[in-house]
Amino acid sequence: MPVDPAPAAKPAEHTPLMKQYFAAKAEHPDVLLFFRMGDFYELFYDDARKAARLLDITLTQRGQSAGQPIPMAGVPVHAYEGYLARLVALGESVAICEQIGDPATSKGLVERKVVRIVTPGTVTDEALLDERRDTLLLAIARGGMSSKGRGYGLAWADLASGRLRASEVAGEDALEAELARLQPAETLIADEDGWPPCVQEARGLRRRPPWLFDADSGRRQLLQFFGVHDLTGFGLDDRPLAIAAAAAVLGYVEETQKQRLPHLRSIALESGEEAIAMNAATRRHLELDTRVDGDTRATLLGVLDSTVTPMGGRLLRRWLHRPLRERAPLRQRQHAVQALLDGGTHVPLREAFRGLGDMERILARVALRSARPRDLATLRDGLGALPAIRALLAPLDSPRLQALHAELGEHDATAAHLQAALVAQPPLLARDGGVIADGFDPELDELRRLSTHADQFLLDLEARERAATGIASLKVGYNRVHGYYIEIGKAHSDKAPVHYTRRQTLTGAERYITEELKGFEDKVLSARERALAREKLLYEGLLDTLNGVLEPLRRCALALSELDVLACFAERALALDWNRPELRDAPGLRIERGRHPVVEALRDAPFEPNDLVFDAEAEGGGIRMYIVTGPNMGGKSTYMRQNALIVLLAHIGSFVPAARAEIGPIDRILTRIGAGDDLARGQSTFMVEMSETAYILHHATEQSLVLMDEIGRGTSTYDGLALADAVARQLASVNRSYTLFATHYFELTALAEPGSGIANLHLDAVEHGDALVFMHAVRPGPANRSFGLQVAALAGLPRAALQQARARLAELEAQAREAPVPAMSAQALDAPQQFGLFPASSAALEALAALDPDELSPKQALEALYRLKALA
Repeated sequence: MPVDPAPAAKPAEHTPLMKQYFAAKAEHPDVLLFFRMGDFYELFYDDARKAARLLDITLTQRGQSAGQPIPMAGVPVHAYEGYLARLVALGESVAICEQIGDPATSKGLVERKVVRIVTPGTVTDEALLDERRDTLLLAIARGGMSSKGRGYGLAWADLASGRLRASEVAGEDALEAELARLQPAETLIADEDGWPPCVQEARGLRRRPPWLFDADSGRRQLLQFFGVHDLTGFGLDDRPLAIAAAAAVLGYVEETQKQRLPHLRSIALESGEEAIAMNAATRRHLELDTRVDGDTRATLLGVLDSTVTPMGGRLLRRWLHRPLRERAPLRQRQHAVQALLDGGTHVPLREAFRGLGDMERILARVALRSARPRDLATLRDGLGALPAIRALLAPLDSPRLQALHAELGEHDATAAHLQAALVAQPPLLARDGGVIADGFDPELDELRRLSTHADQFLLDLEARERAATGIASLKVGYNRVHGYYIEIGKAHSDKAPVHYTRRQTLTGAERYITEELKGFEDKVLSARERALAREKLLYEGLLDTLNGVLEPLRRCALALSELDVLACFAERALALDWNRPELRDAPGLRIERGRHPVVEALRDAPFEPNDLVFDAEAEGGGIRMYIVTGPNMGGKSTYMRQNALIVLLAHIGSFVPAARAEIGPIDRILTRIGAGDDLARGQSTFMVEMSETAYILHHATEQSLVLMDEIGRGTSTYDGLALADAVARQLASVNRSYTLFATHYFELTALAEPGSGIANLHLDAVEHGDALVFMHAVRPGPANRSFGLQVAALAGLPRAALQQARARLAELEAQAREAPVPAMSAQALDAPQQFGLFPASSAALEALAALDPDELSPKQALEALYRLKALA
């Protein structure tokens, strides 16, 4: 990056405007500075070069300061949000430096100052936000080491919705799981060494001075911010790391927004014990809302989300990433869904939601005083729909729905006030006027009448002056520079009356002003300016009125969000044939005719449902692990995932894709499915596999649901088999988790001994002529063949390679029958072997390979067939 010569010059050598720029830039050296100059935001020097590259806008050089040309690039004020959105999406932060003074009244240079800093985690403008995803600013405070590992405090704010949360976790694994759940847009940490990789790889990482994360000063900061005597009511009193993180978040938000934050009125502590734990790998494997290929439709959220409002969609995503363990709220949600279905109420309710808009974010902009006229119009229409929504909920027999009915509140007075104040379709910006409806304010109405009658006055004046002067081409006009004028062509200028005062000379005409026209001009222009000023005052008054009832309006918006999600659950249950699960207090898991919600929704063919039973109350603890065998593409992974997704759906309050589901207490869902190199951390596929497996063995409990797929396949056969055997035994006897253990090591099926808590399941395939048909049906017992070569044939491997593979397979199986596998149990020797669809005789294969069907006569082909039969 070239060094800018101008900033290095002495301050006295710069122009007054550039001195003003450098003063603002010195306060914000690490962000791009949008410097307001009339109708443009300009960037200078290195900022201009960077913005030109990132936004693909023109880099120019205009004027000089300190004897050097000034590199600059600019964006129009009326379209700046689009450019700002692109910069924020690229992780950039932008300081907005506005003109504070009025150019018309300012003497000398107009005063300017930075009014806010837009960062990836603090955006509130509608154009900069993903309407169905929270935009979170996260701060992490680091504590000392303990027996559970180093402690971390987390606090996160959603400035666009007015939510502030905090938590504390122990150890890097728990921290990584929280980062995967929250997916912050910007992350604040102390500028210190030793942060774990998951933090260093976080989006929008910003290092801050360590003293900003001090718990003692942070406590004082929070007490002052919330105006309380202690933090007991928030549950934070004995959480120093959470306090330190929360103070860091609030300090950063106040620093960037340059104003009070009235919509951040409380902070809630989240406990890890309240939710089903899922680490980052589990969220990735289950494809809750993202996929590697980016197709969000093929995710659980893509199938589940039919919410009408953006705020409902965001709440559903939060529920999906934080399934609850506590049964009471889940049962209330499911009862509410059933009540909506029984009366068919979800249909008119969802229709009523279509006029709500994003009330949650609109109210946040009201609190920040950045709401636009159309925001208020949307709020007006949403409040107008409340009586109909309340009427739909009133007769329903559901504790949760009645609680939400009460939370909606009555806002008739606010709705009526907005209805009277705003025009039906307000303009985009308040500064243009035309926002306040006629009849709302008598003073504004009078000022508008003065302005609107101007056109008729000018027409009448023009007609009178033409008649008086005898000049038919005379006209009365207006421009913003010179105001009102009477224009006479040069050919008739000698006919201008003596009371005309020359105002402007043009090439072909003269422009004049009269005392009458001057008086009218003063009156009209003054009326227009006063009308705009009056509208601005009335608009600010509307914001004041709404801020006075902000808290009940926010409760209303939260209730509407939850109603939207519950109605979505009802719609999905009816459309997809999902049923209400039973959440039991006794241990165990029983799913009858379960289906994979995403696979079923995306495929045209009927889905084959399957059962799963973990009966923990049976004698000896029942079955705790199923060894799942079967061919590739047979459906093992689908079967495992579908059961995890059914359990997860039940724990957000949704109905589930199963004929029946009885689910006991679950504390974690842990998966090890698929793998790939982690090049960023220098880990091979096998290392990633073992790391994920180690995490599961360290964290799984008797109440955990564990999915293990193909453990040990990334190393040699004997190493892999030994590892898979050891992992399965540990999960079954030590962790005693509910485990589905898919494998191609048939030797593991011998673990299913009486009293072991282990049983075998398999998915089968059948041969139909030369075709291989996958049944996708789960059956008791082990599979008897793998069909690996047949699947390879379906994939299109060359015929010669398949023939060689079959010959080699026959040799290996013959050797396995003659010599036992080292370090394996005697029972493993009786495990079924892999057999192909064709005879294993190498002589027959060699004879077959030597044949060229295109060169054989019918008689020769028949003779060859007899020879092959004899060899086989």
